[in-house]
Amino acid sequence: MTYEGSSIDPTKPSIARVYDYLLGGKDNYAVDREIGDVFKRDLPGSVAIAFANRAALTRAVREIARTTGIRQFVDLGSGLPTADNVHQVAQRHAPESRVVYVDNDPQVLVHGRALLESNERTRVVPGDVRDPEGIRTHPDTAELIDFARPVAVILSAILHHVNDDEDPAGIVRYWSQHVPSGSYFFISHFRSGNNPETAEAEAVLQQTFGRGRWRTEAEIASLLDGLEMLDPGIVPASLWRPDETDTRDIGQRSELTVWEHLIAAGLARKT
Repeated sequence: MTYEGSSIDPTKPSIARVYDYLLGGKDNYAVDREIGDVFKRDLPGSVAIAFANRAALTRAVREIARTTGIRQFVDLGSGLPTADNVHQVAQRHAPESRVVYVDNDPQVLVHGRALLESNERTRVVPGDVRDPEGIRTHPDTAELIDFARPVAVILSAILHHVNDDEDPAGIVRYWSQHVPSGSYFFISHFRSGNNPETAEAEAVLQQTFGRGRWRTEAEIASLLDGLEMLDPGIVPASLWRPDETDTRDIGQRSELTVWEHLIAAGLARKT
C-alpha cells in the first residue's frame, strides 16, 4: 500500500477513486472508471451500496455530534472528499468538533489537504489502517486529538479491505484500548449474502485489488467484541437509524434490494 511521498499512478486502479466514481465524483481516472463500469454494467444495483453506506455514515456522525459530548473524530480510510464529509456534518451540529482523516492514497491526501487548508479543526494524515500505532502517534493526530477524552472512531467501508490474516479485529481492539470510556465506534462493512451477487461483487474486488473479504453479520459484530453494541445492532446500512424520508422510501418499496443488504452498519460504545 502507498504512503505519503508516493506519486499518484493513473495506470493502477484506486479503491478511493473507484468509490468516488460510483458516487458520481470527478476525481478518478480511466482505469478507475473501467472497474466502476464493471459494477455499473454487470452489477447495476451495486451502485446503491455506495450511496447507502455514505448516508449511514452521515446519520451516524450527526447523531454522535448531536447526542453525545464527543467533539473529536478519527476517520480511518476516509477516501476522497465528497458531499457531507465527516467534518462538515460534525461541525454543522457542533462547530468545535475536530476531525482527523486518515488514508494511504496519495490523491486522497492531496485533495483532502486542499479542501481543508482553511479549516483549523481538521487534519489529513497519511497512514495505513493496519498500522494504528503509526496513525495514533502521528504528529498531526497528536496535535488535534486528545486521547484522554472520548473519541469517535470511524471505520466506514474499510475493514472489508483487510484480510483475515491481517487481524481486522486487532485493529479495532487497538483503538478500543487507546481511547477512554464513552468513545464511539461506527463500522460499515460488506456483508455476505450467500447469493450470486455477493460472490460476483467480492470476486471483482479481489481480482482488481488482490484483497477483500465479505463477512457475515456475526463476523462483523465480532470485530467489535468488547464494545457495547447500540441499537439496532449490525443491520443493512439503509436500515441503520433511517431518517423519516428514508423510512418512507423503503416502505414504498416494501423491502430492500439485494444490493442494499450487502452493506451493513453498526454503532458501538466503549463502556
